[in-house]
This record gives sequence, structure tokens and C-alpha cells, in this order.
Amino acid sequence: MLGIQAHAARVAWTIFLVALAIATAYLIRRTVLIFILALFFAYMLTPLVDLVYRFVPPRFSRTLALAIVYIVLIGALSAAGFALGSRIADETSALAKKLPQTVDNIRVEDMRLPRWLEPARVKIVDGISSLQTGGEHILPVLRSIGQKLLSFAGNLGFAVLVPILAFFFLKDGTLIRDTLLNQLNEGPPRKLVEGILSDIHVLLGQYIRALVLLSLATLAVYSIFFSIAGVPYSVLMGSLCAMLEFIPVLGPLLGVIVVLVVSLAAGYNSVLMLLIFFGVYRLFQDYVLQPYLMSSGVEMHPLIVLFGALAGEQIGGVAGLFLSVPVLATLRVIYVRALRSRQISGEAVQPLA
Repeated sequence: MLGIQAHAARVAWTIFLVALAIATAYLIRRTVLIFILALFFAYMLTPLVDLVYRFVPPRFSRTLALAIVYIVLIGALSAAGFALGSRIADETSALAKKLPQTVDNIRVEDMRLPRWLEPARVKIVDGISSLQTGGEHILPVLRSIGQKLLSFAGNLGFAVLVPILAFFFLKDGTLIRDTLLNQLNEGPPRKLVEGILSDIHVLLGQYIRALVLLSLATLAVYSIFFSIAGVPYSVLMGSLCAMLEFIPVLGPLLGVIVVLVVSLAAGYNSVLMLLIFFGVYRLFQDYVLQPYLMSSGVEMHPLIVLFGALAGEQIGGVAGLFLSVPVLATLRVIYVRALRSRQISGEAVQPLA
């Protein structure tokens, strides 16, 4: 009647609903982030739960295996906290107190630099001078950053809600998936959604478990090497680099920069040995360990990963950096599945001749 075609109206209505869903998700992004982290935490624990469930008597439900895993996990985290927490806290306090004084006492003009750094001596002198000029501001900045990190880590949503929500994901994940699929009628759309959910399940499982193993490997290798090589604040630096492994591309690079800057400021002279170690370890991790752990589920070109990381940081800060790779990989799964389903449908309607 008004000159609006029915097809155009349906398309406009669909676009409006998608835009409304995106806007709503952005407004409640903190809650969405908690649920996503809980889902990732559930994927991280899935292998342990499956392993324990094999040894649970058949008359008991999967909930018992979940309870056992949670009790063991709490005990392991408590033990790790007692073993490493106090030393990390001591090293953090020592670094925060000594760094301004150390920077003020640095005389780059008299410092012996490696031959390959001599051409950059002037720039290094200028950089250290700027730090010395603002040295009195370093300690407050460090304290402010530390308070923000403690506030983030100690937030109720991340400290309590994530494990609780992960428990329900592990307990009722299959039921949630079946309920979603039951909303669709039998046919190609249901098969498409079922295939997408299956691929995402494998993808997230591989990705999250690979990140955890890569982080643990970095913690062990860095801490041991730093301790043997006499790198200052070895446990603190190793723990920081391990946490930064969860941030794609930019995280490991930031960890290397922080270790080099802190080591130079503390008077560590074997910088070339550190650079060789970082180069060898990154080659091993990027071309041997990471492909082995992630298999073929998260294969994307480095340029796409870097673009996603930068875009994710602009959209969501640290959370956006962390979620960039799984979001891009999930979109890739949906695209590949939809394209494959469309090709199969097109082949089905082609004449046999």
C-alpha cells in the first residue's frame, strides 16, 4: 500500500534486529564478558572433568566429577599462591621501590653497551634522561597500575561468578545445546547450526587449552632461565610474561620489552644473551609448540590476527585483545560452514545430466 515491498521490509527488520542485538550486547558488555570468561574456563576444565569421570562409579552423576575437579583445583591454586605469591609480591615491592633510584643513578655515557647498540647510544641517553627527569612519578604510576590490576583480578564477577557459571556450563552444556537445536525443525538449517556448534566446540576447546599450556610453558621456561642467568626479579618477570601469553601477538612482545627495560634499569649486562633466548624460544613456540597444541582449528594469517588484536583493543581494551582471536576464528567457522552448506544445496538442485 505504501510502496514498500515485503522482501525489503523483512530485510530492513532483520537488519534492525541485528543492530539492536549488537547495541544491547555492547551496553551489557561487562556481563557478557563474565559469561564468556566462564565459558572459556569451562573449556579449560573439560579434559580434567572427563578424565575424572572415567574413574567415577557409574551410579554417580557427572556432578561428582565436577566437584572433585573443583576441590583439587582450589587446593592447587592455594598451593601455587603460597609457593609463588609471596615471592612475586616481594619482587614487585622491591622493583617499585628501587626502580626510580636505579634509573636516577644510571650513567649511560659511561655504560658499556654491545657493539650493535653503540649507534643508538644517543637515543638511549635521551630516553634514560627523560625517565630520570620524571623519575619521581614512576612509583605512583606503578602503584596505580598495581591497584587497577588488583581491583580487576579481585572483582566479584571474575573471582566468584566465573567459576560458578563455568560449573553450570560443564554440568548442563549438552542440555543447553540440545535445547537450542530443538528450537529448529529438521532440515538443512538445523544441520547447519549443529555443524557450526560442533566446530565452535572443537575450536574453543583447542584454543583455550592451548593458551593455558603455552602460558604454563612460558612460566616454567622463563622463570628457570631467568633464575639461572641471574636476570633480576626472575619469578615476577616470568609470571608477567606468562600472563601476557593470553594476549595474542602484542602480549608476548610487550613481555619481552618489559623484561629488557627492567633488566637494563637494574644493571643487567647480558642483554644480548636475553635477546638470543627470546628469539630461540619464540621460534620454538610459534613454529613447533603452538601449531602442535592448536592443531588446525585456529589457522589464520598473522595479518588477520594482528588486525583483530588492534581492532579488539580499540573496541574493548584488554578484554578485546583477549577475545579477538576466538571471535575471528568463530566468524571464520560460521562463514566456512555456511558456504559449504550453500554449495551442497546448489549441487542438490543441479540437473543430473
